[in-house]
Amino acid sequence: MGTGNRIGTYGFRFSAPDHLALCSLFAVGRDAVQSPAYRWDGYTRKDGPLLLFQYTIEGEGVFESGAEAYRIDAERAFMSEIPGDHRYYFPEGGPEWSFMFILMRPSLILPNWQEAKSRMGQAPHLPATSRPIRLLQDIWEQANDGRITDPFTASSYVYQFVSELCRFAIAPQGERRHWPEKVRQAARYIDTHYGSMISLDQLSERLGVSKYHLLRTFAAATGETPSEYLNRVRIEQAMRLLRQTDLGIERIAEEVGYSGGSYFIKVFRKMTGRTPGSFRSEQGQLTLSRLYFD
Repeated sequence: MGTGNRIGTYGFRFSAPDHLALCSLFAVGRDAVQSPAYRWDGYTRKDGPLLLFQYTIEGEGVFESGAEAYRIDAERAFMSEIPGDHRYYFPEGGPEWSFMFILMRPSLILPNWQEAKSRMGQAPHLPATSRPIRLLQDIWEQANDGRITDPFTASSYVYQFVSELCRFAIAPQGERRHWPEKVRQAARYIDTHYGSMISLDQLSERLGVSKYHLLRTFAAATGETPSEYLNRVRIEQAMRLLRQTDLGIERIAEEVGYSGGSYFIKVFRKMTGRTPGSFRSEQGQLTLSRLYFD
């Protein structure tokens, strides 16, 4: 999950009617720093009130809250309110600190944020494959590609992100390391055989459990049925192929395990809100950091 040249910070200043209940996305970014000049103080910043979630991809930084100090290394985040009694900075002589972050206004989401923070702590560990981190990456991708262009889309992402933090905080068993062994085996098999996936009957037989037991335990542990999990894996792989290759739609459908392009397009549209063709054509349009207005 290295950053490479994929860095950028995107700010949002949308206006919306006061009578609408919308969450407010302030900024989302990916950055890599290696200078002690990188230092923020929660009491001296002038852009609050804000909620900050910052997640380390590689390297490490330091987060201080009151008298507590934390090393924020890979797969660790910190959660803070601005203004507030905290500081975070790059430690002199340390390895390059690569991270993602999101800044949100507290209106509407503060109780949910506080609930998640009280359960996880202010410097929680989250796997890179966890739902909150996958969603944070997706929000950055959407901003990077110029697709967060109105307050409704921005509000939806903010609410989704804080909701995923709450889900992770309240039900960590939803994370893979807490899944029952048979569920992990099923997920691993799907992850590696999505292109020629066998039926639920065959999968359950392979694992030595009844298909009803597998369906029930898989859904309880992951929040998805095996079929929903399979479709998500396939669409994630299709998105990668659309971004990184010139393969045609029919070929991509075949590569990820769908019998035909028309059904693949139908599933892709249902899960992403757009067709594979429009998804591909929208890639790479935005290469510079930018502030969006309506």
